[in-house]
Amino acid sequence: MTTKTSAPAKPAMSPTLKAELSSVPIRLVTAWEAHDAEAFSMLFVEDGTLILPGVYIKGRDEIRKYMEAEYAGKYQGTSVTGTPLDIKPLGAGAVALITVGGVLMPGENKVSTKEAIRASWILVKDGDTWRLAVYHNCPRDPVH
Repeated sequence: MTTKTSAPAKPAMSPTLKAELSSVPIRLVTAWEAHDAEAFSMLFVEDGTLILPGVYIKGRDEIRKYMEAEYAGKYQGTSVTGTPLDIKPLGAGAVALITVGGVLMPGENKVSTKEAIRASWILVKDGDTWRLAVYHNCPRDPVH
């Protein structure tokens, strides 16, 4: 006899919770627009991790220092965009958020194929605020 098993049903996510989670990428875009490394770093928990291609940074203070340097360097005059694709509950007070977006070079209004990314956000509830425990992105398209 064959028995079918199914995955447990995911709890329904309230519209309020979805809005709270979706606000995190909006806060990141806003911090980036202002080239505000402090606001960017405050999106992370104290020991949060930022992973970008070729970059691994741990800790809010180190993330702030990195972004200060990059806003004055390769990210000068840039902006970013990101749209949530999926939200996956991980447990009480923790979710994974998947987004697509990228860096917009000065004067651009559409992300180039070269700058397009997919990102994983591990968000945790920190008091009343959702913050990043881990942010990781990679190129959206295969590199040839």
